[in-house]
Amino acid sequence: MGAGDWVGMGDWKDHAQVRARLDAGADPESWSGGRPLHRAAAFGSPEVVAELAARVADVDALERGVSALWEAVEYGRVEHARVLVAAGADPWLPQLAGWSPGRLALAGPTPDLFELPAGQAGLTDAERLLAEEAARLRAALGKFCSDGMSVACVTGVDADEAVRRLDASDADAEVLEDVREAPDDFELDEVLPFVGVTSVPGGCVLVQPWGYAASTPVVLKLLTPGTRAYGVYANPKSGNQGSTARDGVIEGWDLHPGGGPDTGQTPEDVLRGYLYSCRPMAYACAWAGLAPADARAFVGEPDRWVRLPERDYWGEG
Repeated sequence: MGAGDWVGMGDWKDHAQVRARLDAGADPESWSGGRPLHRAAAFGSPEVVAELAARVADVDALERGVSALWEAVEYGRVEHARVLVAAGADPWLPQLAGWSPGRLALAGPTPDLFELPAGQAGLTDAERLLAEEAARLRAALGKFCSDGMSVACVTGVDADEAVRRLDASDADAEVLEDVREAPDDFELDEVLPFVGVTSVPGGCVLVQPWGYAASTPVVLKLLTPGTRAYGVYANPKSGNQGSTARDGVIEGWDLHPGGGPDTGQTPEDVLRGYLYSCRPMAYACAWAGLAPADARAFVGEPDRWVRLPERDYWGEG
């Protein structure tokens, strides 16, 4: 540990170490380009949060548009949030897209975390419905490993119509069996044409467990005349990559489903980012208005296995 700094600081739960660094001159306002209190609110201990909150000039200081209390709410650190409020943090301070930590908490698993003051707006009916569906959808899908998987969640189109729009054909059962057993034994271009398609309430889900094909631009374009779709590729190297298409046109690219709320988002997107943090496939379903009852469309046996026709899926098709 360097005297009076945060170099090498790794465990933000270690109250003794944090206090020793602060006593040696470490800046309570700055760490590695950010704020120590924000880091502790998300990853530390209540004791560390209290220590830092007592030493900063403004417990509601913002980093990337949000306060330390927002971080505590977003990461589900209930005790941290209570410590920050006791230190003077304001739960109702507007931040991303007008949301405050207090209003955000109303949509989460601890809606009674803060007392709603007289005159302070709670959730709208639409926001409450979004939160209720998010809780249902997260429980329905559960947690599963999506590394290497790509999906397309399509609104208002069932599996058979999706197959027709893609001009796909039923997969050869024997070839498909070999691919599913050991996709890494094949060249990438040999396994990319195979995708599973499943009808769910609200539309359908395309999935490819071993590659990016289900989320390519041309697949999304072909699927969306008159409707919309959200594509996700869970890139094992760089994280979840999202894209949106509407009426045959790519509207959004290089999105980060499951990445949490962010600056520049609409109020609805901030709420959806909070509700589906670290749940990229559930996020894609919610965006497309799909309501699967379970995770079969993603990790079970699909309604149909099909083979995509040969075409340039990154260009014009």
